[in-house]
Amino acid sequence: MNKFLKSILLPLAVTVGFSGCSEYLEKEPLSDIEENDPYKNFRNFQGFVEELYSCIPLTEGGEMHNSWNFGEDEYWEPNEDRLLSNHIDRGDYWGWNDCYYSNFHAGSNPNPAAEERYKKKYLYGLCWTGIRKANTGIANLDKLTDATQEEIDLITGQLYFFRGWFHFTLMQYWGGLPYIDTELPAGGQFHNPRLNYQETAEKAAADFKKAAEVLPIDWDKTTAGMTTYGSNGIRANKIMALAYLGKDLLYAGSPLMNKESTGSDSYNEDLCKRAAEAFGEALSLCESTGRYELADFDHYHDLFYTYKQNKLNGLKEVIFYDNLVAFNNTWRWNQVNDYRPFDINASGIKCYPTANYVDYFGMANGMPITDITKADPESGYDPEYPFKDRDPRFYKDIVYDGVKCVKDGSQVRNSEEWVYASLYDGGSYRKGPKNPAKAAFTGYMNMKFVSQYMNDWDGYKDDNVFVLPLMRLADVYLMYAEAVAMGYGSPSASAPNFTMSALDAVNKIRQRAGVGQVASKFSGSIDGFMSELRRERAVELAFEGHRFNDLRRWLLLDKAPYTQKKSVKFDRAADMDNATRFADPANAHVLNLREEVLFERHYTDRHYWFPFLKDDVTMYPEFYQNPGWE
Repeated sequence: MNKFLKSILLPLAVTVGFSGCSEYLEKEPLSDIEENDPYKNFRNFQGFVEELYSCIPLTEGGEMHNSWNFGEDEYWEPNEDRLLSNHIDRGDYWGWNDCYYSNFHAGSNPNPAAEERYKKKYLYGLCWTGIRKANTGIANLDKLTDATQEEIDLITGQLYFFRGWFHFTLMQYWGGLPYIDTELPAGGQFHNPRLNYQETAEKAAADFKKAAEVLPIDWDKTTAGMTTYGSNGIRANKIMALAYLGKDLLYAGSPLMNKESTGSDSYNEDLCKRAAEAFGEALSLCESTGRYELADFDHYHDLFYTYKQNKLNGLKEVIFYDNLVAFNNTWRWNQVNDYRPFDINASGIKCYPTANYVDYFGMANGMPITDITKADPESGYDPEYPFKDRDPRFYKDIVYDGVKCVKDGSQVRNSEEWVYASLYDGGSYRKGPKNPAKAAFTGYMNMKFVSQYMNDWDGYKDDNVFVLPLMRLADVYLMYAEAVAMGYGSPSASAPNFTMSALDAVNKIRQRAGVGQVASKFSGSIDGFMSELRRERAVELAFEGHRFNDLRRWLLLDKAPYTQKKSVKFDRAADMDNATRFADPANAHVLNLREEVLFERHYTDRHYWFPFLKDDVTMYPEFYQNPGWE
């Protein structure tokens, strides 16, 4: 039996104090933990529950180089075989378990200081372990006798939340599962069948709903939470449970999951309506209590990283974080080097936003760019001024030609070519004289997670904190909009328990960024609205790990143009001197703008789901492999 899935069958020996007989006889008297000790009061039981937070898989900081965007959004150094992203590009999904840099399987490192976080990157194993721990806790709730009702509710809610969350996290990639909702005895026969996606999602929904019924909105406003006042921000709460209930139901109602479960590749209206109500309740609580709120745009970067502040990013917008292990010591050097060319940062495996993905960042007036090479009077886009009047998030997230990237020009040769991003065709950032293979090959660079000034000389490699937001409030508004529109059949509809329409929810996110509203030409039909909602998700949630799952659940992963990764090329126009260009790169004049395909994926139906480990699917007949991976 595979050692990872097998872990759900074993009793939690460390927690409850069981051991072999010979070891027991060698112990000092009174040195054992009594079997009920971990559960007898709130303090002890909460110590047990803390292990569930430790099982949250670490995405962005487990390795020296971490890839988690598997859609058409990023292109990593193409000849680097150690990265899961490149295996995904080639259709080799087995790479989740056997490539070197994967956040889906366990790592190891000879440096003891790094060993803990390396072990936290194993999504597959940690989720099964978390399910086992949650079930152990639920099975022992009756032992929590020295506790108030509030304390019992806090423990109960966390256990049910995490049981649902770990199942949901696995479902996103592998589909329907055997839903483990009991504590399984050691050595017992295990024949729980794989359920289809929607059956699995219904069981997760029941767990999220149970959690939402008993958890508080804010731990700091509970008696039990006063002991850890001010440090309760990451703990499971009612809004968190409702938001994940909505996400679970929306995913279950999406075309891919509906097709897997029923054969129909349309949205499931009933599941979308239920998702809309869950999101509606969560958003209503946010707006009435202020527990979570959208960050103002002036502090947009603080959602994603902090520099020399020694504090967590996210403000009050992030609802659920990645694993926080060593959060103040993981986002530095190797990983941050990956976002700049070799000649600025002489190490790293290079990763850049694809040009076709950057094209989703439309115009400030809210209009999309339909063809990056053609002028569009309606939107105001001009290919000779491609960086002008763009969505303000473009200037927050993307380094483009002429943007200053080095503060101290005396530290670099040929200073203008290196101080300012030379991303035009033939520019130094594109040629990379020291190592052309590590040049900025897509024509853009990412500054959503690192400073535009990140370089070898001014210290920006150190003192960065970035913990990936797994869910933030902007995402909830956008999921609400999708669930309402597809559940009730109109962008102007709203959930019964929340007055905001689907259209208003999208416009709320745009308003925060200073972007024009969804144009009337898109808001009058479901197809038009969904095209803009999908683009809005691409822009607002860029590089945060959502795109791959979005494309999959929309059944777009194997459809052009989503299979392509492109670079942009252009020449700098001679009518601008460098002083003018660098002072105002957004208004730079360029010529001969075009895009070239760097890579195209060739997918079939099987690439919509990850394969299970072969050892797992041979344990018993009812646990079968995903189609095409036998």
